[in-house]
Amino acid sequence: MDDPNVPPPMSQAQPSPVRGTQRIASVDAYRGFVMFLMLAEVLRIATTAKGFPGSSLWALLTFHTSHVEWTGCSLHDLIQPSFSFLVGVALPFSIATRAARGQSRGVMALHACWRALVLVLLGVFLRSVGKAETNWTFEDTLSQIGLGYQFLFALGFAPKRWQWTALGVILFGYWLAWATWPVAPADYDFAKVGVSAEWMQQHGLHGFAAHWQKNANIGFAFDQWLGGHVRRAAAFNAGGYLTLSFIPTLGTMLLGLLAGGWLRDDSDRREKLAKLAGACIACFLLGVTLHMFGVCPIVKRIWTPSWTLFSAGWCFLLLGTFYIVMDLGGLKRWAFPLTVIGTNSIAAYCIAHLFHDFINGSLKTHLGAGFFDFAGKALAPLMQGTAVLLIYWLILFWMYRRKIFLRI
Repeated sequence: MDDPNVPPPMSQAQPSPVRGTQRIASVDAYRGFVMFLMLAEVLRIATTAKGFPGSSLWALLTFHTSHVEWTGCSLHDLIQPSFSFLVGVALPFSIATRAARGQSRGVMALHACWRALVLVLLGVFLRSVGKAETNWTFEDTLSQIGLGYQFLFALGFAPKRWQWTALGVILFGYWLAWATWPVAPADYDFAKVGVSAEWMQQHGLHGFAAHWQKNANIGFAFDQWLGGHVRRAAAFNAGGYLTLSFIPTLGTMLLGLLAGGWLRDDSDRREKLAKLAGACIACFLLGVTLHMFGVCPIVKRIWTPSWTLFSAGWCFLLLGTFYIVMDLGGLKRWAFPLTVIGTNSIAAYCIAHLFHDFINGSLKTHLGAGFFDFAGKALAPLMQGTAVLLIYWLILFWMYRRKIFLRI
């Protein structure tokens, strides 16, 4: 199955028959970096940090390996937007590669529909692992991408001005829907929807920003309606995540589509870099301005339009940095461990969700429960997580060497 994030594998040294369809090393490395951050959750930094109370270094590492509670951003929060952004970046290359094979637009559209459906269902499957029944929820990263992928594909054939117009309509329209939805009344029972009084004191939004309050917004109302028609495991999402977030996520993928178009065009490499830098600055300024002036808070969990812009600023920055180092500077060998992960991102995603308990249990069975205490009990979770992470990578390396790529 084709990976939704990358075109079919081909040697980086051998260009495609169609100009501009060759792989770009920086894209694979950036994707690998993002997936590494996700796989590295097994390092259990937050657990290890408890053994070092008062350490500013461990506090910083904990913050950047965890999601923020509501407003703001950590490094960990950039995983999902980067993954979604890179779906858009890869699309122009994928379309060109398929066109070079002689596929018609109709055949490509049917494949895009199939890809979207499989992504949605794969997300549902992964969220259902260990559950008593199918967990029909659509907040998983893959499901979110799948819900918007067909629209992204259609826009992949549109002129740039229509792509920009679609982006503006998505972000403004989504903001307007939320801004005009009534805020929660004074007697709203937040505890009933998993939001404690303590949480509200620390992270709750007030004034106009209350339109984006956790589990008291238009997206939450939609999921409550959806829950009456689709069997769900819970009446609300404890983290505040929403099905409708796929709409602004489509905005993230659209920005990636524009970036991919720039990387694939015939312009000079420095001109491409200038476009990425300009988009980075514009997205940062717009996102932060909307947040600072109270127009729209930056909240990753519900993917506010300001989050779409702010996180895209980081995506442009990271892509541009990898592009400078690898495609302009020619320094590629250092990124091989990341490339191994990035060229098999769907496999990496599934491994992280399906193999953790098996590998962890096997290590305890064959090495002993206290084996990783050799560095001290405080560092044992980190040592064990490092072993699990290494096994993840070795599995992906084995697949890479044998050219086994899981694609949709």
